[in-house]
Amino acid sequence: MADNIIFKSIPEQIEEHLRRDILSGSLAPGQPLREQEISERFGVSRGPIREVLSKLTQQGLVVAEPNKGVRIASQPSASVRPLLVELRKNIELFVLDSIFDKITKKDLKTWEKNLASIKKACKKGDKASLVEHDLLFHKAIIQSHDDKDLFTLWHPIDLRML
Repeated sequence: MADNIIFKSIPEQIEEHLRRDILSGSLAPGQPLREQEISERFGVSRGPIREVLSKLTQQGLVVAEPNKGVRIASQPSASVRPLLVELRKNIELFVLDSIFDKITKKDLKTWEKNLASIKKACKKGDKASLVEHDLLFHKAIIQSHDDKDLFTLWHPIDLRML
């Protein structure tokens, strides 16, 4: 049986690159993101870049201000961070409680693979890879639940935490 191959659109690929750069700290809070520079970096027109910046804004990773442009969002304040941690934990615990009796060997294998990648990234000191695999690990848990709305709730919280 052939593996299902999933192709990502150009905007999805660019979004993934920019998200990785933001979450790894390669792009610092407050740093401006200019459409022209990003379009030149990825060799695409500004249309897909606008789409990507809109998505990253919805995810809370960048902030768009009229007449000022788009900047990397600042980190959550010290008073908000504990709330984000608690929300993420509650959603993940809810999911684990709900799926505990339904966890498959495939689920465990996926989680173990992600944990191994996290350990490898830690040993190498590769922050970008660590963030990416941490996100994949928790995402796999959330997506194990039948109710896909939970992912919609969890995802922006997780991104803001990272």
